[in-house]
Amino acid sequence: MAQTPALEIRNVTKRFGTIKALTDVSFHLQKGEVHALCGENGAGKSTLMNIIAGVLQPNEGEIVVDGVPVKIASPAVAQSLGIGLVHQEIALCPDATVAENMFMVATNRRRSPLMNFARLERDAQAVMNRLAPIDVRQKVGDLPISSQQLVEIAKALTLDCRVLILDEPTAALTEAEAQVLFGIINDLKTHGISIIYISHRMAEIFSLCDRVTVFRDGRYVSTERICDLTPDEVVRRMVGREITQLYPEKQPVAEQSEQTILSVRNLGDGTRFENVSFELRKGEILGIGGLIGSGRTEIAEGICGLRPTRQGDVRLWGDVLSVSSYAEAVKAGVVYLSEDRKGSGVFLDLSIAQNIAALDLKSLTGPFGLLNTRAEADRAKDLARRLGIRMGGIDMPVSSLSGGNQQKVAIAKQLAVDPKVILMDEPTRGIDVGAKSEIHRLLRELARSGVGIVVITSELPELLGLCDRAIVIREGRVAGEVEGEAMTEQAVMRLASGIGASQHNISKASEHAV
Repeated sequence: MAQTPALEIRNVTKRFGTIKALTDVSFHLQKGEVHALCGENGAGKSTLMNIIAGVLQPNEGEIVVDGVPVKIASPAVAQSLGIGLVHQEIALCPDATVAENMFMVATNRRRSPLMNFARLERDAQAVMNRLAPIDVRQKVGDLPISSQQLVEIAKALTLDCRVLILDEPTAALTEAEAQVLFGIINDLKTHGISIIYISHRMAEIFSLCDRVTVFRDGRYVSTERICDLTPDEVVRRMVGREITQLYPEKQPVAEQSEQTILSVRNLGDGTRFENVSFELRKGEILGIGGLIGSGRTEIAEGICGLRPTRQGDVRLWGDVLSVSSYAEAVKAGVVYLSEDRKGSGVFLDLSIAQNIAALDLKSLTGPFGLLNTRAEADRAKDLARRLGIRMGGIDMPVSSLSGGNQQKVAIAKQLAVDPKVILMDEPTRGIDVGAKSEIHRLLRELARSGVGIVVITSELPELLGLCDRAIVIREGRVAGEVEGEAMTEQAVMRLASGIGASQHNISKASEHAV
């Protein structure tokens, strides 16, 4: 006798105005399985998950939980049915503590007017200790992005879910943190918990999941057992085409220039980083690697005026870049793409056109202080076409876009000011393989056109495949530099973990690493 699925989605359609985000989609999740859901950004994955979690309502179709048709009218109803969702974007209250965030649902349900904070913190710490040694008495807003992601996961674990949805759960995690999460997922599976796992990382999908369902353009494509597929076959079904080369060709040796676009010398802020020196040459893409928390982001913030520095200097095309604010950096031609897309990358409630224009309103404003909306629209349309943003129109709010398309809007906002240097912090985090390929090609085109490109990334394949050269940061200092044939995962990890960190010449360090 066939087992009753833990969750079934039958012929669900979801429309946003005239745009169909989902068309006649069906999906089923067995009890005690880890089921991957794959598709490009905009394929409808997050829309379906928000329907299952009660955030959105379908226009057509049916949801069945344990064989019983249900109407999930709100997140509270979903939680009462044992459905928990860990969002790709951080959705926590920054001014509340970790413990308060983790038990917010239970707190809202309690009948007593008094709160037992000692018990709350004790119970929260017990759950959090399964993931990481984070003090639950801290305010969430004081934590780095990776720790906030762990709080989101811990929050879901407190709900006693029967169905747990994980949307890009490892996007902001270190390798060690991800391995702990994988152990918890396997433990939940043995206890009969059903898990929907959304990720663009094929290695995770093929090591964790039992089956994989693929969506494309808001439609169901296929469901197969993981053991019957290869990663390449999953990618082909996702994009509907062959991805022959994820990374564009690197800068040829004959085109390498000695001209320096950006020069950083002995830069430090007195707390998170010190004595940081490197150069960005014309035509190259420079990578910044290192473990999360090593100081990579803080260095970028120091360069572009988002964080005060106490020592050293920065030069742009030989001239001293002295900025005390981000506005001054933008005016000088240096822009920064934040790793926190939702918090700092885009204005979710504003339109696509308004977001793209946000850094350069002055050039779009007429003599009487009125915005030239036609010029704003023309610029937005041009950049949206150039970056391949999937949208219903430039007047749509950015909140209506998928995570990957929101990221493209954030990049378009930087390009709108014709920058000389772009510092990009995790530019492809949470983006599907097709969109990644498009962004990688765009960055290479920008580098060839003379724009300085610095990419901070936690993904070693991206660091090695995209960048011509990379520096590795460890504990706020430059541990070393890799380029050419010496750019290997082993070399980067040795530097990031402290082996050979005193050597800035990786060609020497790599000789000792062999």
